[in-house]
Amino acid sequence: MKPLFRFLLVALMLAPAIVRAQPAPLTVQQIMQDPDTWIGDWPDDPFWSEDGSTLYFSWNPQGQFAGDSLFKVPRGGGAPVQVPPAERRNLPPRFDGWHHGEHVYDAAFRRKVFARDGDLYLHDRTTGVTTRLTSTRRRESDPRFTPDGTAIVFTLDDNLFRMDLTTGAIVQLTDLRNGPEPKDPRRSDQDRFLETQQQALFDLFRRRKEEREAREAAERADRAAEDRPPTFYTGDRQVQQLRLDPTGRFVSFTLYQRADDTDTEVMDYVTESGYADVLRARPKVGAPGPSQDLYVQDLARDTTYRVDLHQVPGAYDPLPFRADDAAVDSSRTKRDLFAYGPYWSGDGRYAVVEIRARDNKDRWIARLDAETGTLTVLDRQHDEAWIAGPGISWFGGRSTMGWLPDHRRFFFQSEASGYSHLYTVDVETGTLTQLTAGEFEVFDPMISRDGRSWFFLSSEGSPFERHVYRMPIDGGPRTRLTTMAGRHELALNPDEQTMALRHDYSNRPPEIFLQPIGGTPERITTSPTAAWSAYPWRDPAIVTIEASDGAEVPARLYEPAEPNGAAVLFVHGAGYLQNVHRGWSSYFREYMFHNLLADRGYVVLDLDYRASAGYGRDWRTAIYRHMGGRDLQDYVDASRYVGQRYGIDPERVFIYGGSYGGFITLMALFTEPEHFGAGAALRAVTDWAHYNHPYTANILNTPAEDSLAYARSSPIYFAEGLADPLLMCHGLIDTNVQPQDIFRLVQRLIELGKEDWELAVYPVEGHGFTEPSSWTDEYRRILALIEDTVGPNRRVAVPTDGATEDAGR
Repeated sequence: MKPLFRFLLVALMLAPAIVRAQPAPLTVQQIMQDPDTWIGDWPDDPFWSEDGSTLYFSWNPQGQFAGDSLFKVPRGGGAPVQVPPAERRNLPPRFDGWHHGEHVYDAAFRRKVFARDGDLYLHDRTTGVTTRLTSTRRRESDPRFTPDGTAIVFTLDDNLFRMDLTTGAIVQLTDLRNGPEPKDPRRSDQDRFLETQQQALFDLFRRRKEEREAREAAERADRAAEDRPPTFYTGDRQVQQLRLDPTGRFVSFTLYQRADDTDTEVMDYVTESGYADVLRARPKVGAPGPSQDLYVQDLARDTTYRVDLHQVPGAYDPLPFRADDAAVDSSRTKRDLFAYGPYWSGDGRYAVVEIRARDNKDRWIARLDAETGTLTVLDRQHDEAWIAGPGISWFGGRSTMGWLPDHRRFFFQSEASGYSHLYTVDVETGTLTQLTAGEFEVFDPMISRDGRSWFFLSSEGSPFERHVYRMPIDGGPRTRLTTMAGRHELALNPDEQTMALRHDYSNRPPEIFLQPIGGTPERITTSPTAAWSAYPWRDPAIVTIEASDGAEVPARLYEPAEPNGAAVLFVHGAGYLQNVHRGWSSYFREYMFHNLLADRGYVVLDLDYRASAGYGRDWRTAIYRHMGGRDLQDYVDASRYVGQRYGIDPERVFIYGGSYGGFITLMALFTEPEHFGAGAALRAVTDWAHYNHPYTANILNTPAEDSLAYARSSPIYFAEGLADPLLMCHGLIDTNVQPQDIFRLVQRLIELGKEDWELAVYPVEGHGFTEPSSWTDEYRRILALIEDTVGPNRRVAVPTDGATEDAGR
């Protein structure tokens, strides 16, 4: 047999096996089906039992249950086991850190007090016994030990109570009451005259008055002897952050006043009842905001006072873009301030307050003298754009901060260096110490039980990965504890020698691993289905694109084996979000779609444009007062990049994205049409004056204060620039980016006489779609538009007679 014939015969025999080994081409319907059963549900929320013997996590392997179920695995590893319902209802408390100075544990860390489903429990860590302390229809919460460990203090009905752990006796510590303070009824002069006359004329009424006054005096004396707490009326305001200091002398709380009703409404037309419903939604940017006051109650002096937050420097500073409009310290520049805390030191000697401005351009960390109400600033972070970063809240709420075990140093995170790092301040001397430094960020710091070490996540080494580090409590060398490439989440065992890791990689969903510190990680879960695993999912390359201002913009690159001469640019949502990394993307459907596109020959780029998370303060704030400026230019530069590297004509570049990504898509097609051939804007913001306050006011201030920023940042003002095909998709019950937003743009396009645009409405979907059928319809439309406008068989206009022909045929 000749060699060539022998080779052909063997090839023919193997051909069926080779064909069978090739995965079937991806389809939109396939990749947009229920991810729990198609990809395989991945585990979430790992936590250790208080004794560290068992790791628990939520999981629904391959979608076999109606919802997530609870699984467990022993500290030594092994196969995960589903937790039976009876055991799940009586779990020991979860370990969530040592809470230094917060008295969640007693001084010896032997007992822990916690709340579950509105009742209080006491857990003995040495015996493993959990004792239920309350069983009521009312809701007890936020229990803490007294410093001597003999009692606990907890919250019930917006008041503080103390329970003696020996006798079970409960004493009310505060008397905060809703409503206005009662006042004696106002009487006229005539009424007072008549009463005085009656007293003068009749012994009966004089005697009754004397008896009544004597009885009331005795009652007051009895109440004083019982040492009842002072009564304080809160009006129609809501009590928040109620706390007793460890010495038992001071009570602190805030009173929150919601603004007048400025909510918006969204209609839900397709309902179970058959009747249309009205959904309440958030106010628009610039609407009147809530107010808040911080109070301290001195139980020793029987007095309650409001802390003046405006004593901190800068409380009256005018905003930079209004500096010529109002004088410093004028009533017009008095800023709305909010307090978080106080954070009482474990010994009760110090109290620290985080103060935030509603305009979010300042954050003060200040020591509070609880006796006088005096504030001493320990750190002020000012940003002419806005305060944010890992560990630093910018939508309201507490930031990451707390006490070191010495009860004297307070830790927090700050972007003062340009990246969010860990700091401590000596509350007595004001000495500030930066513990970490460099072009990376720190996440979720935790102090060891003995107070000698930090554990935290960090992007040190690469902004595209996240690893666990350990560091001495005073700073110094950082030791990386994780070894696998990708991104990690940490649940540290109470023994501080074993890590439960939720680890993922670019083309692998999250899984649970157990790793002894210094040892090798052991995989505990395997989530993907055989059907999903049969496809060779890409590990997209991470490249940088040189921007027109010289910056290097990170991007995920999906490079096809056989390019078709076209490119697709994806714009992630949120603005402040990182999607270029070596981890499993929250945009996993888009990740699969990009694999489908690359299989069809499209070059796909996914940028972490200016405003994205993960690259420090300057990257985040590059869009201040102009969204659709530097962020959009990064996509213009990406269009140039695919032209230079792959020879792709701008008219064959498609751009798409959702939410903020939809906004950028609109701005791209309206203001930079020469760089793009078509686009799809999903749940897109079209006019920032109609979006919410916490997000928008940080970046653009408010429409009344900074109308220029809104005018140059809102697509609706540039709709006349549309010259390329545009698909818009929007959920009809989107209470975030509301349907009104897209309807206003549609009306604008109609009045401008624009053609070649389409709106697809999804009646049962909100901002994030939930139904596979909706995802499928949306992405089927996107794919069809890509193929029809920039694909190899696209339809292109013939200038002579306006007819069209198929390109490439």
